[in-house]
Amino acid sequence: MKALNIAATGMKAQELNVEVISNNIANMRTTGFKRQRPDFQDLLYQDLRRPGTTTSATGTQVPAGLEIGLGVRTAATPRVMSQGDVVGTESQLDLAIRGDGFFRIQLPDGRTAYTRDGSFERDANGTLVTVDGYQVQPGIVIPENTISLTINSEGTVQATLQNGQDAVELGQIDLARFVNPVGLEGLGDNLYVATAASGDEQVGNAGQEGFGTLLQGYLEQANVNAVAEMSDLIAAQRAYEMNARVVSAADEMLSATSNLR
Repeated sequence: MKALNIAATGMKAQELNVEVISNNIANMRTTGFKRQRPDFQDLLYQDLRRPGTTTSATGTQVPAGLEIGLGVRTAATPRVMSQGDVVGTESQLDLAIRGDGFFRIQLPDGRTAYTRDGSFERDANGTLVTVDGYQVQPGIVIPENTISLTINSEGTVQATLQNGQDAVELGQIDLARFVNPVGLEGLGDNLYVATAASGDEQVGNAGQEGFGTLLQGYLEQANVNAVAEMSDLIAAQRAYEMNARVVSAADEMLSATSNLR
């Protein structure tokens, strides 16, 4: 009986759906996190009678065919790259991107990673780094005698030093954007890397056409809506229960058939 296998594919799909939802909920407080959603596709169909089949010598045709679907599968779990809420912090090294773009991060193996998490610090050498110590490109070094730091909306970094001289420009923070940001591969630690699907990085300054602007002293929160996620979780649970009920019904039918005398 095909119903058993069909319902099993439905249960597997909803199990993955719940896993995606649980990951979204778990990362509700993760800075710069982008929620995922599962995309489902129906499987192949078994044609028992194809539409348009000729039924007589005069050329009459079947207006509707007879086909049985074989279930469902998860096709993808794309990230939703919508803007998260921006909240103020008390750190002058915190940055939020309002609009499109990613911060460029130098990984220890030489690769470039990308993130929306702007909770930066400075290391022992004064270099601007992530919380894991990875350098923020193109490499901003903050002097030891800096008393205040200013980062404008275009990413220009200026420091006021203890000697009271005019603000010294330290450099400019680059942003990267992609033709298809959904195609980025997640590494964990709030980092992504480019893939063939995302396309090559397009590097520019904040505020340029196609790039967002920077907000100093702010961080972007996850774009997870708790109410929507709970609603989706309930719907996934009900769908799983209905598929399980189909398995039970199919089992009862097979049991009835086997008990025929």
